[in-house]
Amino acid sequence: MKKLLFVCLGNICRSPAADGVFSAMIAKKNLTGTLACDSCGTGDWHIGQLPDSRMRAAGAQRGYNFNHRARQLCAADYKNFDLIIAMDDANFRDIIARAPAGTDISKVHRFAEFCTGEFAGTSHVPDPYYGGEKDFHHALDIIENGCSSLLKFSEAEPH
Repeated sequence: MKKLLFVCLGNICRSPAADGVFSAMIAKKNLTGTLACDSCGTGDWHIGQLPDSRMRAAGAQRGYNFNHRARQLCAADYKNFDLIIAMDDANFRDIIARAPAGTDISKVHRFAEFCTGEFAGTSHVPDPYYGGEKDFHHALDIIENGCSSLLKFSEAEPH
């Protein structure tokens, strides 16, 4: 089974949304058992919390149920996941900086690498936390786009 980990700052907006969107895509394509995903944050201040209520509401409007409990990136994640996907450049740098010695850092990618179409060239998934409803929907637009391409990439890559 190929396992992917989405990582943002606090694990209450972008990464649990990506986890929920990607999980829904896995289920829709009957790939449960072949692909799996999870999410976490580089920070520790939201551990145990549900995703931001505004992200849950935006997701629910699109048919998603974001019910992940926030957790922090840990050393075991580098071993347990085949791909680690950073939602922005700061997350990417933090993931690389925290990597245990001997970690294959080629498994760490920026989410934006998988964006296509109108979102090709996007540098990151903007953090909607300090924004309004439209910011959460914009982040979800990017996440749905990137997850679609990431699913195709994950299916094509050897496990």
